[in-house]
Amino acid sequence: MMPARGAGSKRTSSLLLVYVVRLLAMRVAPRVAFAMAISFPRTLRYARTWLTGRDDLLQDEIMLDRDGTSIPATLLRPRAPASALPAWVVMHGITRAGRAHAQLVRFARSVASTGAVVIIPEVPEWRQLNLAPHLTAPTIRSAIDALRTHPDVHKGRFGLVGFSFGAPHTVAAAGDPGLRSDIAGAVSFGGYCDLGRTIHFMMTGEHEHNGDAFSLRPDPYGRWIVAANYLTDAAGYEDAVDVADALRRLALLAGDTGAPAWSPEYDLAKVQMAAGLAPDRRELFDLIAPPSNRQPDAARGAEMAALLTEGGKRVQPHMDPAQSLSDVACPVHILHGRFDHLIPFSEGFRLRQALPPQAKAYATVTRLFGHSAQDPFPSPLQALREIPILFGALARVFGMM
Repeated sequence: MMPARGAGSKRTSSLLLVYVVRLLAMRVAPRVAFAMAISFPRTLRYARTWLTGRDDLLQDEIMLDRDGTSIPATLLRPRAPASALPAWVVMHGITRAGRAHAQLVRFARSVASTGAVVIIPEVPEWRQLNLAPHLTAPTIRSAIDALRTHPDVHKGRFGLVGFSFGAPHTVAAAGDPGLRSDIAGAVSFGGYCDLGRTIHFMMTGEHEHNGDAFSLRPDPYGRWIVAANYLTDAAGYEDAVDVADALRRLALLAGDTGAPAWSPEYDLAKVQMAAGLAPDRRELFDLIAPPSNRQPDAARGAEMAALLTEGGKRVQPHMDPAQSLSDVACPVHILHGRFDHLIPFSEGFRLRQALPPQAKAYATVTRLFGHSAQDPFPSPLQALREIPILFGALARVFGMM
């Protein structure tokens, strides 16, 4: 759902909100009555800003101290708060745009419009496409330290939100001994749980849930980044530094350009990058970054996925978040796109299953959440059917605070 513009679109948005209210009264309220009683007005304010793009917020650019390293952050807050406000820390994923990612900014402004303070810290290493999960907890701590001293923020606990790569590590941070007492709940958008299964999907498009097999064309951006980080850690490819560097440059180009990663727009760049590689390395590059009209060979892709997974786990054990989730005790809400081309929806369910019972985890899979530019949006009829599902999930999320 993109922000509406103009008088006609504002009228359409108002009618849609009325429709949503009626649908929720009929279908969702019985299942989430308690959460709705607390958070329904906030959910409507969120939807209004998301649909119309209108808000009345102040935005400050500040600097945080992350264990001696200065990092930038964006702070959003209502212009005239009537009282001390709840606050959220929102973590971006592995993206060149970082905290300026358009959809993340839109989400954060919508959350702040519910009557909350939202801080979006930047992880510069993630903007450079470095897979560095160990930076999640200290980044969150630096953001909470800033919120603690802000006059508009209440003295209670805080909400955490993580997107994509940042999502499972944000959830795991809620169980960190140094953060646990400060966290009211955590939210994951499009996060993964099992590193091996996720990389397998990125290389083959195959995933499974409850014994059912699924296949979807994977967004190549994910495998470019994973291979850029772990190819030289994969057995037999320790000297493939030139291929890893080329894949990083390709992923950086895609992030800076903004066109979908499987666009033919990158085919010329792939040819030029391959030409600069040693001849015996070009086949390897072509496996991971084939022309836009081809997919990696499934069998070879599966083999490479296993090698990348083994190497990644060896050098960065915490890249597999499941082992870090056992201490999470706060509510966790997991939202995932049904046709997510970057991280499959089965990982959202797997993340919920990996959390301990005390976390009271919920998982919502919907067609109304997209991870990348190529995720298909549902038809109008399907969208209307999905709205109560999404609103019910958002009501539970806002009910945490």
